[in-house]
Order: sequence, then structure tokens, then C-alpha cells
Amino acid sequence: MSKIMVVEDDASLREIYSIRITAEGYEVVSAGDGEEALAVAVREKPDLILSDVMMPKISGFDMLDILRSTPETASIKVVMMTALSAEDQRQRGERLGADRYLVKSQVGIEDVINTIHEVLGDKEVSAPAPAAPEAPGAPAPEAPAAPTAPAPAPEAPAPEAPAPAAPEAPVAPAPEAPAPNPQVNYEQPAPENPAQ
Repeated sequence: MSKIMVVEDDASLREIYSIRITAEGYEVVSAGDGEEALAVAVREKPDLILSDVMMPKISGFDMLDILRSTPETASIKVVMMTALSAEDQRQRGERLGADRYLVKSQVGIEDVINTIHEVLGDKEVSAPAPAAPEAPGAPAPEAPAAPTAPAPAPEAPAPEAPAPAAPEAPVAPAPEAPAPNPQVNYEQPAPENPAQ
């Protein structure tokens, strides 16, 4: 099993990369800065180091320079990852001996995994086939036809819309009790007592 060292000062990113790389079957060790990475690299002898560039204490570039000039770590594969997309930064990484240089904003984690497999040479990574050089005056080769999806089944006729419901008969309001007339005496007169 190959051993990968993840060097990243952002703890969340370090954990995300470590979990995903472990899922690929690699053993993972990690470091939070370039200084720690150098000590871990000498002790653990990883097969590949995935390293950020912008880090405290020792930058990824300085770490790479020291790794390449130290006999015990000179042959470790190194993939540099950075937010710096400037071409001079890429050239500096290549000049110092980086095996690959990835710009974080241009790659996803699956691209990183594919790069690790490619650099270690432990798994076929599907890549587009290079175009064959054309002979002068030769017709351009036809692109293979894209597979066609099966024709969709004819749609069943849409069900008829239900007939509109008959309008409901209006409900008559309940009759209201008549308001009392103040001029009418509703009290019954008391019956006269014949004994009086």
C-alpha cells in the first residue's frame, strides 16, 4: 500500500483530502506546515507528498527545495497545490522538482485523486486520446458518431379533463329573529286574582 503525506495548513482541507485519499486505499500521514512536513517525510518515507504552497514557517516551495536536496527524501514524488495561478509560480515549482503543479481553483478533489494515481503509476487514468497529426491535404477524420439514446415511447393520450361540476345552488341565509319593538309590551299582564 502506498503512503501519501498531505501537507496543508488549513485543517479542514487537510482532513477532506486525507479522508478521500484513504478511501482510495492509501495510507495517509499529514502535516500542518512545511517544517513539520520535512520531519514527517524523513520519518515516514511517504511515496508521494501532496502539498500546499502558501504555508507558515516554511513554504511549500522551500520544503520542496529541501526535500530534493536531502538524499533520504530526494526521490519522493511531490504534487504541489496552490491558489497561485501565475505562470512564473508554476515554472518555479517545476524547476524545484515538483512532479505536478495544480491550481486549487482549477481542479476538484477527483482531479487531485487522478493526479495521485497518475504520478504513482498505480492505476490507469482515463485521459482523452491525443489527436493524430494530419497529413497535408488529407481529409479530416470523421468523429465517431455519438451513441444515440433509444427513442422515447409514444406518450399515452392525456386523460380527458373532468367535466366541470354543476354550480351549487345558493344557500339561503337563515332567517333572523325580528328585533324587539320598543313600543310593544311583550310582557303578559299578570292574571287578576278573583279572590280579591
